[in-house]
Amino acid sequence: MPLLALNKPFGTICQFSPHEKHPSLGVWVKTPGVYPAGRLDTDSEGLLLLTDDGALQARITEPRHKLVKRYWAQVDGAPDAHALERLAAGVDLGEFVTRPCDVKRVEPVESVDQLWPRNPPIRYRAAIPTTWIELSISEGRNRQVRRMTAAVGYPTLRLVRVGIGALDIFSLGLAPGASIELPPRAPWSGIG
Repeated sequence: MPLLALNKPFGTICQFSPHEKHPSLGVWVKTPGVYPAGRLDTDSEGLLLLTDDGALQARITEPRHKLVKRYWAQVDGAPDAHALERLAAGVDLGEFVTRPCDVKRVEPVESVDQLWPRNPPIRYRAAIPTTWIELSISEGRNRQVRRMTAAVGYPTLRLVRVGIGALDIFSLGLAPGASIELPPRAPWSGIG
């Protein structure tokens, strides 16, 4: 029952079957029989867990288990306190309202130096600043973080999942494309 942590690179599609435009997970993961526990969009990057254990996969992905996923979002502009409060309270996205979540600026800004450069880099506009914020959510609907930040007026330019439960991509030391096998029910994982 392997449990793998992968730093999914930007541009990689979250499937193993080959894709005509994007590299698939099979480029990075050679362990047979594992599947992603949850997804990251092709244009998102960061921590992805893979396992062959269906029950463990459900504990990682199902919102009823309330496993927190932490994201760093580089947004267009500088969100004010009101925008951050709206994100934290829950955002109406039309077909659903997001659950309340924890939101904060990634301070100090130098902490984003832990991140690897994205290839290709985000667009740069000298007249419009960007800001990094951290969102900790316990649900994970399709493009949820991107939709949340856009709904409060600050579209996401770069999105990195930095944590799942107690797992943190920085403490795992994973460069983009690198993976490591984890004990499937380790106490530090928050998923056992």
